[in-house]
Amino acid sequence: MSNFDFEHITTSIADGIATIELNRPTVLNAINRKMVREIVTALEAFDIDDSVRVNVIKGTGRAFAAGADIDEMANDTAISMELMNQFVDWDRIAVIKKPIIGEVHGFALGGGFELALCCDMIFAAEGTKFGFPEISIGAMPGAGGTQRLTKLMGRTKAIEWLWLGEPMDAKEALHYGVINRIVAPEVLHEETIKFAKRLVKQPPLSLRLIKESVNKAVDYSLYEGMQFERKNFYMLFASQDQKEGMKAFIEKRKPKFEGR
Repeated sequence: MSNFDFEHITTSIADGIATIELNRPTVLNAINRKMVREIVTALEAFDIDDSVRVNVIKGTGRAFAAGADIDEMANDTAISMELMNQFVDWDRIAVIKKPIIGEVHGFALGGGFELALCCDMIFAAEGTKFGFPEISIGAMPGAGGTQRLTKLMGRTKAIEWLWLGEPMDAKEALHYGVINRIVAPEVLHEETIKFAKRLVKQPPLSLRLIKESVNKAVDYSLYEGMQFERKNFYMLFASQDQKEGMKAFIEKRKPKFEGR
C-alpha cells in the first residue's frame, strides 16, 4: 500500500492476510468521512492484490470505533448531505469480493457498529459493547445500521435496540446472531488471525462466489437465490482450483489452490 498516504488507518499484509487498523485512538477511532474513504480505498486495492486472500479490520487503542465523528456532521443540512452523497463510499464496501473479518474490542457504536456489520464475520473480545445511540442526539443510523441489524436479528429485537439506543454486550450480540465468536481480550488478535489463516488455505474463487451467493440469499426469494447459486456452482467448474481440488481428493493428498 505504499502508493497511498493514509491519515486515519494503517495497513499491512502478512501470510495472505491484509490488516486494516483504524488509527484515531485519541477519539476512540471515531469514524469520519476521510477514514471511510481510506478504508474503502485499501479494501479495493487488496481485492485486486493476488498476495491477499483475507481482510481483517480492527481498531487501535481502547476501542474498535466508538461512533461517527459528530463534530464533522453537526452543521450539515439535508441538502448538503444529499449533494455530498457520503454514503456512496459505504456502499462500495458491499461489493468487496474477498472475505472481511471484523476484529472488535471495547466499543463498536454508531458508525463503528455499522462498519463492523459490513464485515462478513465478527470476532469480538469479551466485554465488547455494540449499539446505535444515534437516537439520543435526534438522529438515526444512516450507513445501513437499521437494515443490516434487522436482517441479522429480526425486526422485533432490532427495533427495540434502535429505539432505546442502549448498548448490547457481546453475549447478547452472539445470541442474536450479530457476531460469530467471543474471545478473551488478550487473545482476540491471535484467534482472529488463526481463523483468517484457515480461510487463506481455502480456494479463493470458492470463497468469493460463496460470499456472493450468501449475500444474494439475504434479499432474493428462495427460487431466485437458488438460480444464482447454481450459476456460481457451474462457474467454479471452469476453474483450475476445482480441477486441482477434485484431483487431490482422488489422489488422497492436500490440494494447492491458486485462485485460478
